[in-house]
Amino acid sequence: MICSPTCESTRAPISSDLFQGIGEFLRFAIPSAMMMCFQWWSSQLLTFLSGFLPNPELETSMFSLCLATISAIYSISEGLGAAGSTRVSNELGASNPRAARLACRAVMILTVFEAVTSSSVIFASRRALGHIFSNEKEVVDYAAEMAPLVSISVIFRSFSAVLSGIARGCGLQKLGAFVNLGSYYCFGIPIAAILAFRFHLRGKGLWIGFVAGSFLQAFLFSLITLCINWDKKARLVRERIFSERTQRDIGLTEQSNLN
Repeated sequence: MICSPTCESTRAPISSDLFQGIGEFLRFAIPSAMMMCFQWWSSQLLTFLSGFLPNPELETSMFSLCLATISAIYSISEGLGAAGSTRVSNELGASNPRAARLACRAVMILTVFEAVTSSSVIFASRRALGHIFSNEKEVVDYAAEMAPLVSISVIFRSFSAVLSGIARGCGLQKLGAFVNLGSYYCFGIPIAAILAFRFHLRGKGLWIGFVAGSFLQAFLFSLITLCINWDKKARLVRERIFSERTQRDIGLTEQSNLN
């Protein structure tokens, strides 16, 4: 396809037109990436802090066990969030704010069912949770103590995953990045460090801080979602699409005139 003269007519010439819109793309892509990074880095930082606790082998293993459990469940919520983000953005682009609002409500109903079910399963199987990863009694008993906190964090993380997806679909990536930054690094992680090291709650203290950050994250994204003006968002999206098409058409017209 690159060298054959048969496909010559299908090749697009390399020009500056290839870079049109890249600034607009990066304006949304970078904050969206930072949303994910701030969230995942927080859990890695807490895992790192668990290594400074007494009996670091047990504490780090237990914190990693809890993260592995919640990450497996979080993938379901992340999928719902991605689907909600795509559906909301498509409906807004089609100037259909009512359908975007309906998609938001539908995915939230699914999230409630998923979060409650997953949390209940973890809490009900708390005595067996540790056996999935280890046969040592100390690990199994510690996992049973941590399971109620993990089940609570599943609820908050599920809601925050879907609500952050809706925020991305509405073009609120920059605001979402600040929410994740403040929720974990200005609120959750300091609480975790104080409870774990100052009040000697060890890994349980770290996870309480993680739950606190997840709660604030879900709460702030809930406020953002409730304050969304769907009609205004649809109008802004349509104006952006129309502006991009106009600029592209002007560029194509100028190029054809030069040819």
